[in-house]
Amino acid sequence: MQSSAPPPEQGSGTVRMTAWVRGHVQGVGFRWFTRAQALAIGDLRGFASNLGDGRVQVVAEGSREKCARLLDWLREGDTPGRVDGVTEIWDTPRGGYPDFAIR
Repeated sequence: MQSSAPPPEQGSGTVRMTAWVRGHVQGVGFRWFTRAQALAIGDLRGFASNLGDGRVQVVAEGSREKCARLLDWLREGDTPGRVDGVTEIWDTPRGGYPDFAIR
């Protein structure tokens, strides 16, 4: 279920995309593969983190196009485990991420 459309580009065109991935996504290397995909896309900063309820939270900051590519991969890519659904929100970037990390 999509929660909102990407905001219109502002200034630098940088956005923040936060996604919550549901399914069998913990204990299968999902965060590692998400980081690898973000690095392959390039110029994305943020993190992938396990949540206590079994979901994985992914925060990515970068161009709208690159964040959307990562979101598409989360939804339809060759991910480990099983993705049952992804919910995302788009916002203005907050910064503070030196790279894309696993938390």
